[in-house]
Amino acid sequence: MHTDAQRRRTDRMISLPRRPILDWSSFLGGRSAGLPSVADLPYRRMTTSGRAAIFHALRLARLAPGTPVLVPTYHCPTMIAPVVAAGLRPVFYALECTGLPALDSIDAALARQAGAILVPHLFGIARSLAKVRQWCDGTDTLLIEDCAHAFYGMAGERPVGHWGDYATASLTKFLPVPEGGLLASACRPLPRLGLRAQAPLAQLKGLVDVLHLAADHGRLKGLGTLVHTALRWRRRATGPATDMPPAAQDSAAPAFAADMGRHNEAPLWVSRALQGALAQEPIIQARRANYLALARALDLGAAAKPLFPTLDAATVPYAMPFWVQDAQRVYPQLRAAGVAVFRWDRLWPDTPSIAADHARTWPRHLLQVLCHQALRPEDMAWTIATIRRCVDTDGNACS
Repeated sequence: MHTDAQRRRTDRMISLPRRPILDWSSFLGGRSAGLPSVADLPYRRMTTSGRAAIFHALRLARLAPGTPVLVPTYHCPTMIAPVVAAGLRPVFYALECTGLPALDSIDAALARQAGAILVPHLFGIARSLAKVRQWCDGTDTLLIEDCAHAFYGMAGERPVGHWGDYATASLTKFLPVPEGGLLASACRPLPRLGLRAQAPLAQLKGLVDVLHLAADHGRLKGLGTLVHTALRWRRRATGPATDMPPAAQDSAAPAFAADMGRHNEAPLWVSRALQGALAQEPIIQARRANYLALARALDLGAAAKPLFPTLDAATVPYAMPFWVQDAQRVYPQLRAAGVAVFRWDRLWPDTPSIAADHARTWPRHLLQVLCHQALRPEDMAWTIATIRRCVDTDGNACS
């Protein structure tokens, strides 16, 4: 018998999953996370995605058209697209080596003009936003705490999501759901967003997509007949499903292509149902264990190293930021081999190069190696071995 990881090594059509996958084990373990979550905030509204949540946070802010919104120079296009969709103007700020805003580099006149600042907890390494909160209070700037990478944990002295006037999150990055975002607040009641319910066919497709992804990766054992019947129906109706992210989130897509077309739709019922039914504690344990395994094994000196090799006890990561000297060679080889990795190398048009920016080299050199709970110990061992080969060789031994 071959393990899932062994089959992936011999079948290039199946890569390691790039998002969480539903399995029977998803329901086993503690329902309580044991750590704070964005879902614990007192005021919450579900959306179809994290970018939709950002859009609605900006809409609720009632900023005048064209108002500057401060956004990080290192970003995914889906962080910037909601600003443009809301009729506002993205203006970029530099980052410190921690990934937090370099507040001293923000022009004083711009600080007075800006209506909001979007501050992400990059890679899920959540940090205190006390200085950012103080800066926002002093400049009367709305703080949107982007928790797309940090659904669980503490951000310094406060739980994640508790620093911002609004917090936004992405369910698909942490839970095996077909779609879902969260707009939340610790201090501001949220009105109904007026979202449009999706059609019954779309609801059914969402469920089938979850089953399809599980079947493709050998999960949900014992539901073979149901899953494969659903797959045949799904393929006839719309073509094959995939666990790849939308094109706008992948580095091969144009930076301006982020899709905002569904920001006014309500999330699928299967996403709502699964969020309430899934065990939380195993998610946290697996992500931490996978991250630390990667960090211990992939300190390769000058050639490559983890950007943050350790985790605080209350940190639940999204991905391990991995600095690679020759990322232009290594990254496509890792993707071709099936490693669960991506990068943010396609930035929004006119993103400036700022002298004070510690993240200036990140688009060229930084990879994000995923560590989600669907990656099993054998998957992590194969991932580590493959990365080491790709970094250490001229690129002929990565498969």
